[in-house]
Amino acid sequence: MMRIDAHQHFWLMSAREGQWPPASLAAIYRDFQPQDLMPLLKQTGIDGTVVVQSLPVEADTDYLLTLASQHDFILGVVGWVDLTHADAPARIRQFAGHPAFKGVRPMLQSEADDHWICQPGLAPAINALMESKLSFDALVLPRQLPGLLRFAREYPALPIVIDHAAKPEIALQQWDEWAADMTALAACPNVFCKLSGLLTEAGIYTDTRHLAPYVDLVLQQFGAHRVMWGSDWPVLNLAGQYAGWVDQSEALLAQLTSTEKQAVFGGTASEFYRLAHRGV
Repeated sequence: MMRIDAHQHFWLMSAREGQWPPASLAAIYRDFQPQDLMPLLKQTGIDGTVVVQSLPVEADTDYLLTLASQHDFILGVVGWVDLTHADAPARIRQFAGHPAFKGVRPMLQSEADDHWICQPGLAPAINALMESKLSFDALVLPRQLPGLLRFAREYPALPIVIDHAAKPEIALQQWDEWAADMTALAACPNVFCKLSGLLTEAGIYTDTRHLAPYVDLVLQQFGAHRVMWGSDWPVLNLAGQYAGWVDQSEALLAQLTSTEKQAVFGGTASEFYRLAHRGV
């Protein structure tokens, strides 16, 4: 079984003028390209990755698909398409022609309307995703989970994965509403969850005992067959290191069976994103 990082990014600062990250985030305010990640993958025994868009422009998706064509360890690309545009279905079908293109991720966390994804005008684009056998990455905050639940129920045939476990407010020790909403979403069989991005939400609570309740809730509600591990590198660099997060994740998942660990560390991502071994 391949070990897969189901969530990482690449970017060039020359393409991000006026966009996140700001210069104040010195740890990630530079270019991050495949040659930066490859030694970390080798060090930690990660065989391949899914690279995810980080800018709401199609040029970012084109850039990632070009990288995927050049590097076999990039097993899939989750890109961006303006789902509100009239030509969204055509653009989705065009991107779907690239073997590395696996799904889309709108930047939902930036939307003021917590139910933005539920607007009827998006139906043609969402239907095109399903027709093209693509998936949907939900970059949401805890307050947006009720809207995501409504969306997931409206499109039960659409594979949806919640990025970063919906960024629970670990630093504020918030739990109840997040846990209830995640439990409700887990009841939808088409919804999956990524164990990624937790360290950057944890503030001073980055040790394993503080993260464990959040990880355990996700595993208990979704089951290992609907949970996938990701690094969120290089954003991870704001709170930790790649090898450190791999080791901590191993500790957080120590109670799982061998089969369950294989699912979280690769099997789930491989099935969800329909990944093919590319000679890693």
